[in-house]
Amino acid sequence: MSKPDESDYALETAEVPLVDAPVLNYRPPRTRSYAPGIAVVGAGGISFAHLDAYRSAGYDVRVICNRTLSKAIERRDAFFPSADISDDFDSVIRRDDIDVVDITTHPIARAPMIESALRAGKHVLSQKPFVLDLDAGLRLVEIAEQQGLKLAVNQNGRWAPHLGYMREAVTSGVIGDLMSCHIGVHWNHGWIRGTPFENIDDLVFQDFAIHWFDFLASVIGNRATSVIATRTRASGQSVAPPLLAQALVQFEGGQASLVFDGSVPYGPLDRTYIAGTKGSLSSWGPNLGRQSVELSTENGIARPVLSGTWFNDGFRGAMGELLCAIEDGREPLHNARANLDGLALTFAAIASCRRLQPVTPWGARTVTI
Repeated sequence: MSKPDESDYALETAEVPLVDAPVLNYRPPRTRSYAPGIAVVGAGGISFAHLDAYRSAGYDVRVICNRTLSKAIERRDAFFPSADISDDFDSVIRRDDIDVVDITTHPIARAPMIESALRAGKHVLSQKPFVLDLDAGLRLVEIAEQQGLKLAVNQNGRWAPHLGYMREAVTSGVIGDLMSCHIGVHWNHGWIRGTPFENIDDLVFQDFAIHWFDFLASVIGNRATSVIATRTRASGQSVAPPLLAQALVQFEGGQASLVFDGSVPYGPLDRTYIAGTKGSLSSWGPNLGRQSVELSTENGIARPVLSGTWFNDGFRGAMGELLCAIEDGREPLHNARANLDGLALTFAAIASCRRLQPVTPWGARTVTI
C-alpha cells in the first residue's frame, strides 16, 4: 500500500496549462425575421428593465398597459414614445396587432391575466414567480399547449453571461455528469427598507434566490429528491424580513447548496462552483454584473472572456428566446412547464423553513405573499 503524499490531502495541486475556452452559445438569442407586436402589461417596479432591454434590442412594443394610466405614460415617454397606452387589459389582448404579451404585474394578479391572454390567442412571457400555486401553473401550461401557444417565464438570470455560459457548459456535456452545484451570494439587501419588498416575509427565497433555484433546475432538471432550508435574521439588520437564508438540495447522483447572506455591509461576493465527472466550473465577482468564469478539465484551465451583463442582457434573452421559439416552432428554454421544477424547489425551501424539516420538491404546492 503506497504512502499518501501532500497532494492526496489537497495541500498542493499540480500545475496545469491554460487552454482555449470552448465557444458556447450563451448570448441572448435573436430571431431571423420574426418581429411581432408586443404589449407590456404592468408599468411598475421591474418594468423599466424590460422596456430598456426591448428598446436596445429593437423589439416592437406597441402598447404599455397599467391600471394607473400615469405610470404607463411615464414608461412610454421614457422608452417607447410612439407606443399606445392603456388601462384596459381586456382591450389590449383583443388587439390584432399584438402577438406577445409580457405580464409584469404583482404575482397575485398574474395567473388570471395569463389565462386571459392565452385564451385570447397571445403568446405570454410571465414575470417570476410564474404562479403562487404549482397546480395553477400546471393548468396554465395545459391551456397554452391546448391553444398551441408559447408560455415562458422571465427567469432573466438564465442569460446573465456567467450563468448562461456555465449552463451551456453543463448541458452540452463539457464537464461530464453533474455531481455538485454550490452557490454563495453575499451582499447588502438593506435597500428594501421602506419598500413593498419589506412586507415579504420569505423575501430572500421568494424574490431573490428564485433565480438560483431556477438555474439549478436548468442543469439538473427534475432530479431533486429533497430540500432542507433555514433562515434567520442577521445581527444588526434593520429591515423586517430575515436576510440570511440557506438551502441544501439532494438530487440523483449529486448535491447542491445555496447560501444567501443578505446583510453584508462590506466585501460583497457572488460565487458559484459546479463539479462534474470530467471537469468543474467556477465563477466569482463582487456583484451580479461583474463575474469571471473558469473551466477546468483534463486539458487544462480555460478562462472565457464573456461579454454582456445580467441587466439588461438577461431581459433581452428572456424575450429573445421566447420569440425565437415562436419563430422556430419549438419550446423555449424557459418554458413554463420546465420552470415549475425550479419553482417547486423554491416552494420546498420556504416550506422547509416553516416546518423545520426536509421537504420533497412538489411537496409544497403553494406559497403566500
